[in-house]
Order: sequence, then C-alpha cells, then structure tokens
Amino acid sequence: MSARFKEAFQEFWRLNVSKIGVAFLTILVILSVYVIATYPLDFGVRYWNNPVYWADYPKSAPPSWINHFSHEKIPEHYVFSSDKPSNTSITESGKRLIYLFKLDFQADRTPTFLSLTIKNVTYYDKPVMIRLNATRPDRKNIELYRYTVPAPYGNESPPYKRFYDQPKRISLTGDMSVASTLARFLQREYNVTVKPSEVNSIGQHTVIFSVPKNNTQFTVLKGDYVFYIMVDTYDPRDSIGEVKLVLGGDVYGFMGTDSLGRDLSVGLLFGFPIALFIGIVTSTITTLIGAGLGIMGGYIGGKLDEVIQRTADFVNNIPLLPLLIFLAFILGQNIWIIVFLLVVFGWPTLTIIVRSMVLQLKSGQFIEAAIAIGAPRWWIMFRHIFPQVAPFVFAQLIFFTPTFILLEAALSFLGLGDPTMPTWGQILEYGFRSGGIYVGLWWWIIPPGLLIIWTAITFVLIALGMEPVVNPRLRRMK
Repeated sequence: MSARFKEAFQEFWRLNVSKIGVAFLTILVILSVYVIATYPLDFGVRYWNNPVYWADYPKSAPPSWINHFSHEKIPEHYVFSSDKPSNTSITESGKRLIYLFKLDFQADRTPTFLSLTIKNVTYYDKPVMIRLNATRPDRKNIELYRYTVPAPYGNESPPYKRFYDQPKRISLTGDMSVASTLARFLQREYNVTVKPSEVNSIGQHTVIFSVPKNNTQFTVLKGDYVFYIMVDTYDPRDSIGEVKLVLGGDVYGFMGTDSLGRDLSVGLLFGFPIALFIGIVTSTITTLIGAGLGIMGGYIGGKLDEVIQRTADFVNNIPLLPLLIFLAFILGQNIWIIVFLLVVFGWPTLTIIVRSMVLQLKSGQFIEAAIAIGAPRWWIMFRHIFPQVAPFVFAQLIFFTPTFILLEAALSFLGLGDPTMPTWGQILEYGFRSGGIYVGLWWWIIPPGLLIIWTAITFVLIALGMEPVVNPRLRRMK
C-alpha cells in the first residue's frame, strides 16, 4: 500500500459519514450476494410474474409483525408444502407416505379457510389414496378428509400420471364431506348436535380451531396443532411430487403481500442486486468513458478536443429523463438497454470537468519534464495526468451511482423498466397503478421507497467522506 493511498484512506476513514456509508454499503453487498446465491436467475419470469405460483397466498395482506401493535392478534396466513415425506411406513397393501406440518396457533380469530393441494401424482396399479388428519391442542384427533386419485381412463396404460399440468386444489372450507366429519366430531367429543349444513354455515375452519360453547358459539382454541397428510400407495414405484396445506389468514410474512398475493419481502430482496448492478456498473462505465475522453481532449487538444467537447455540449444539453422515456419505449424494456442508455447520456458532465483540470495540469513542470525525456502521450496521460485527477474521478463515480439508481427507479415507476425482474421502482409503480396507495396499503408503497432512498444515501455518505481526499482545503489542520 503506497503512502499516498494510505494517507487518503486515513483521511476518508476519519469522518463518521464515511464509516456509516461503508457500513450501509456492506449490508447492501451482503444482501445482494445472498440473493444471487439463493435465487434462480429467472426468478422474475418463473415466480414473480407467474400468478399460478402465488395462488395460495393472501391478497393485499399486511405484514405479520403488526400483531405486536394490535390489541387483537390477527391470524397469520400459512402455506405448508413439502416434496418429501416426513416419515414412511409399510402397510399390508403397500407403503404410506406421511407429511407432517406443525403449527403454534395463537391468534384471537380462527383462520379464514383451509385448502389442500397435491401435484405430480404417479401410480402403477391401484389409485393413490390421500387422507388429512389433525391433532388439536386438547389432544383430540380429527380425520378431516379422504380423497382417492382418479382411476385409469379407458385404454390408458401405466404409469398413470395425475395433476402434472394443473395441481389439484381441494377447498376444505365449504366441503360437505368435511362438514359431515366435523358434525360427528362435535357430537362424539362435546355432545353438541349440529347438522352438516350448519357446520358449513359456521365454517369448517372455525370448528377445527375452536371449542364449542353451544350449537352456535365457539371459542378459539390456542396451542399446538399437528396436521398429517397420509398418502397410501400400492406399488413401490408410486410417487407424489408435492403436497401443500394452506391455512388462510389476514397477515403474512415480514413485508406483506400485494394485490396478486406476491410476497413483497421476496421482491424487495431481489431488488438489492439489481439496484447495485445498475448503479455500480453504469457509473463505472460512465466514469471510465467520461474521464478517458476528458483526459484525451484536454491533453491532446486540436480537432480531437473540438469533437469531444462539441459532442459533450450537445449531449449534456439534452433533457435526459424525457429522452430516456422515449428511447426505452422505442428500443424495448430490457435491463441492458437501460444500462446502455444511461451510459450514452451520462458521460458528458465528467468529460467537461476533467478536461478543464487537465488543461491546468498539462502546463506543469512534471509534464514538461516527461515530454523532454521523450515519454509518449499515452504514458504521460496514464502515469502523470490520471493519478492527479483520480481522486476526483473516483468521487464522481460514487456520486454517479445513486443518480443512475434513481433514474432506473424513475423509468420503472413510469412502467418502462425491465418486466422480467422485480425492481423497487416496479413495485412502486404497480402499487400506484393498482390503487394500493389510495386504499392505504402502506406496506406496498413505503418499503420500496425507503430502500431507494437508503441506497442513494449510502453512496452520498461515501461521496461526502471522499470530499476531504479530493479537496485538500477541507482536510483537518495538522
């Protein structure tokens, strides 16, 4: 580490804004690395923009942590799914796959509905049978539902495949067979006589998660529930791809959901690497082009300088955002096109400033000495001029980053972002377009806005910390 770099770093690190900015940037980078390592690259197309994937999630549900600020604990929405059984047992007729889902239920209201989903069932002999049982906190067991997969059709030959194209979704709330089962359960366990139609009116989910006071009144039963999904197979080759149990609620997750049921915490997380990618990559390319052209124009001069300066003046006087909107609409909504447009129209300001700095430096004695010993132009520009302007150029790179992040967010907010991946600007745009801001869905609007501001402030703080390095007049007296 050179003495000059060490001194510059110490000057940068001396300020509290620098430390805060670096801490914020570290968090942004860690979250971005986590997303890149755990999310598929086609997350936007395969999941985020796929309504089928979010079909079992609540629509416009606030985050679950609002229960900490409410006198009544609202039931959370739970989606239990598994593609591997928790246990396997051997029966007389074959094999039983057992899927186990546990729930600590502490809400003051019962869930709003229950549903069971199965997909990718394959069998070779007899149709697979699926059963759903529940064990309540009072140790009472309920066999809620039985379902047999459709038998072979006509000339169909094994293996028999079911629910590959469209998962089988069974709504237990409103199902009369479940209502009959629960009516018998109430009669047997509590000596309460109700008809299945009355259970259907009360709500199957209410009976499952409650203790009856009488025929019409129920008290919520809190505690540990265990749901068993048992799949009876009759051939060793029989299999089931996934089972899913959904308990409907009114709150969900850490950031809630939008009007399509999409988990906003997932979309907000995915926005971190996109924001950093657009900000850092675009600012880096723009800075390299702007600084390079400024050094070349300022030192070489002549017609090259004239062409560079006239082009920079022309591009610099074009209203940027309206032009970006027009070109994004014409060329297409793709992240690479957005980066390209930001680079094309982002370099002139830095070129003009760096050129003025180089004009002052080129008359210095160290430059004249290099020329006298026959140093080539590229050597002088790279070894003598660039180190003098490097601190300023690096500070401008930091300043450019939030600018480009905000420009991308503005394009996405106007509906011109890349539709194949979720960004904070897109989440904001859909929240406005769907009316979320007008009906008080604050969890849909505030978090992406705060994340945009936080990311921009991170780089502003780092840039402020760079000012004493760039401008010696701001350094402390020693």
